[in-house]
Amino acid sequence: MKENIKRLIIGFMIAGLIMFSFVFYDGDNKEEIRSSFLEFSQMADRGEIDSAEVAVIDNSKVVVTWESNKDSSKKYIFEDNVNLINDSINQVAKNNNISLTTTSNSSVNAFDIINIVLIGGVFVFFLFMIFNKNSGGAGGAMQFGKSKAKLSNAEAVNKTTFKDVAGIDEVKEELQEIIEFLKKPERFTKFGAKIPRGVLLSGSPGTGKTLVARAVAGEANVPFYSISGSEFVELYVGVGASRVRDLFDRAKKTSPCIVFIDEIDAVGRQRGAGVGGGNDEREQTLNQLLVEMDGFEANEAVIVMAATNRPDVLDGALLRPGRFDRQIFISPPDVKGREEILKIHSHNKPLADDVDLSIIAKRTPGFNGADLANLINEAALLAVRKNEAKVSMQSVEQAIEREIAGPEKKSKVMNDKERKLVAFHETGHAVTSYYLESTDPVHKISIIPRGLAGGYTISLPDEDKNYITKKDMLDSVCVLLGGRISEELELKDISTGASNDLERASSIIRHMITVYGMTEELGALTYGHKSGEVFLGRDFVKEKNYSEEIAAKIDNTSKRYMDMCYEKTKSILMAHRDKLTKVAEKLMEQEVLSREEFEALME
Repeated sequence: MKENIKRLIIGFMIAGLIMFSFVFYDGDNKEEIRSSFLEFSQMADRGEIDSAEVAVIDNSKVVVTWESNKDSSKKYIFEDNVNLINDSINQVAKNNNISLTTTSNSSVNAFDIINIVLIGGVFVFFLFMIFNKNSGGAGGAMQFGKSKAKLSNAEAVNKTTFKDVAGIDEVKEELQEIIEFLKKPERFTKFGAKIPRGVLLSGSPGTGKTLVARAVAGEANVPFYSISGSEFVELYVGVGASRVRDLFDRAKKTSPCIVFIDEIDAVGRQRGAGVGGGNDEREQTLNQLLVEMDGFEANEAVIVMAATNRPDVLDGALLRPGRFDRQIFISPPDVKGREEILKIHSHNKPLADDVDLSIIAKRTPGFNGADLANLINEAALLAVRKNEAKVSMQSVEQAIEREIAGPEKKSKVMNDKERKLVAFHETGHAVTSYYLESTDPVHKISIIPRGLAGGYTISLPDEDKNYITKKDMLDSVCVLLGGRISEELELKDISTGASNDLERASSIIRHMITVYGMTEELGALTYGHKSGEVFLGRDFVKEKNYSEEIAAKIDNTSKRYMDMCYEKTKSILMAHRDKLTKVAEKLMEQEVLSREEFEALME
């Protein structure tokens, strides 16, 4: 009742201000000058008046207003007896070609009626906005503090379950206990056991964090509240905290249920690093979230799940036991997991007999669930474009290349000199890789431009690698340098095409020295910039943890390793120049070489 009275008072205040502004606002800001008939006549004789307005009031008084065509900032007005309307004013206007507009207060002014209707309409609109709780999606004008969380019906026909999730069996096992608690909480409360109040899902984008949360709700057959972390925070201070309270009030009424907060780092970042001395809107929202998560009773059966790509920036109080008790990292799938994911995403697509999902899984190392879903969809689109009866292996291969290197640009015309340069550059990569032990086999070579690249060489591992050795890293640097050295040997010149190769090679060497401690000169130490603060992004607050002497040593060691790899690659290509030339000429002839064709030429 009190809330309604407050709304009514606020509504009348807003409407009153609007009506006041309508009634008393004068859009004409001209200086008003009290004048006389004599001045009107004199200005008319001088030709300074083009038009005038004559208003008759109660058939007894006349008000004349006009402006000077030489000074539009002033407005002249005088009042006199109504008899002047028939003689003096009309005569002066006639003699000087002045346009007269005559009005009377006995006539209805249409403009006044429109103004009254508009004022009344605005008044009614604001009252409607204040008392209508269903307007605007999340409540009326006074409903800013209501949560925007979407409630998914657990009884929906097409609900998500663990059958829709593949490649993360260990994650499923971790979450099975929570599902059992949501189904039968009394089994746990009988023994005094406390189920984890919060589960934080972390991992790189596309690994299926949101999908896992939905699957848990589907398996447990409970209501599922989903909201993004950014939806809590508004411009107005206190709104976010109010939305948090409203969300948990709703969840408690429908328990057991799951509250899922996606991208929680938008609201859960470390406190004390924002604007306002730790008292800004985001931090107040986080404080309320901490209170709500820590205030559950044992029998409320509300599980909070959250997802983030940046668990390192979250506030420590959010991660402590009692709030997010379990932190589950979802990594990109291995080859077996990729095959299972491909089966899920391709079950409703007609695949040709030559499509082997196990081969596709081996050819997509590093792909996550979102990448694989997009891959299958791209293959289906290509099949439609080519009028195939079913999705062929060739369409899938083209989709993989599109994902890795971008779309083909067959319309981009290269002259013979450029074709030769690109062919020898890509062949340099491939031949170098062929004669090194630790490199992945060459899968395909092409001089057809894709994305920003003029050509590309794709090397794919026969099996997934979990660790990389120093030899692996140095061999990969040699492969990256192969294109540049091939240009130098065959064309007696170098081009800008190796810029990205050099950048990647330099990064590998510096990481080998400063991050992994793989050099004798600098020992088993890490050298870099570390900061525990999260303020305007970590990269802005860095503290150099090594001296200028060490910095010079890092530079010298980096150059030594780069020179060593350069000489090694150059010796390989000079020793096999006949193979380099043969493969490059074949590549210029066909534009594309498969693994089988390349290895046949090398053997």
